Amino acid sequence: MKQLRLGLSAGLLACTVSFGATPVMADTYIVAVGAAANSLQGRSAAKFAEDLQAALGDAHTVEFYADGQLGDEKELMQKLRLGTVQFTLISSIMTNVAPEFALFDMPFLVQDRDHLKAIDAEIVQSELAPKAEAAGLKVLSTWENGFRQITNNSRPINVPADLSGLKIRTPSSEWRVSMFKEWGANPTPMSFSEVFVALQTGTMDGQENPLTNITGANFQEVQKYLSLTGHVYSPTYLTTGLDSWNGLPDDVKAAVAEVAATVQGWALAEGEKADNELVDKVKAAGMEVNVADKAAFIAASAPVYEAFASQVDGGGDLVARAQALAN
Repeated sequence: MKQLRLGLSAGLLACTVSFGATPVMADTYIVAVGAAANSLQGRSAAKFAEDLQAALGDAHTVEFYADGQLGDEKELMQKLRLGTVQFTLISSIMTNVAPEFALFDMPFLVQDRDHLKAIDAEIVQSELAPKAEAAGLKVLSTWENGFRQITNNSRPINVPADLSGLKIRTPSSEWRVSMFKEWGANPTPMSFSEVFVALQTGTMDGQENPLTNITGANFQEVQKYLSLTGHVYSPTYLTTGLDSWNGLPDDVKAAVAEVAATVQGWALAEGEKADNELVDKVKAAGMEVNVADKAAFIAASAPVYEAFASQVDGGGDLVARAQALAN
């Protein structure tokens, strides 16, 4: 990349000038994520920024910020709408944009990464992305956050009853909170940047995240148990502001689309690779690892599916179509 800036710069202030509600794009594009730089989300965003810089050449500057330097997901979402950040990755809180995105909060829905790609092509881009556009956001591609696992400091989690009474940090997703309540835990939404200290001090007993986020944030240093539940596959969406997107030159749009598609394949492959490597890393750090009884968790998750079908318009049909794509 011609320029990979990891701190605040004048480009942040100069990248966009707004006239009325529509931002006018200059030659600097900011890619920012709330995730840790060495997590898969952070590395995917960094690769996107680097490859986009290479595709655009010296006529443009791409700046990259990670570790929540420019804010968490919620704050970055607002900055997309304002045009002060051009690209970010949004994961679980996309349900706050449109309830249909909670399809990916349904436990054990996504079977593997090929299944994810099929759901992306057949459902996300055709039906969910337009919901985001109605809220001022443009979903450009669906990348990997990963299969989520549970860590805690109290005991191995084999069945839902083992979660009883545990304070578990979740993202700000009503469906994730509902899921963990259904399983008997005491879920508490919290910004990702606050989780390490919460675990370290005992404010939270545990949390749930993909392995790449767990090791990226060094949770293995403050957690005793890793339970491989794979309870949810979380995608992360490469997203821009709709006004910003509409203001981009056609050649920049084409470069963004091409790089986004390439990074999708890279991120999915990296996620699969990490699944096979990071368990050994946390074991080496002293964590005790167990494989949970998924059948028990699936049985306990039926009320979550029933609620989604009744509370989200067309939710039952979305689930059925997504499940059919596994075949």
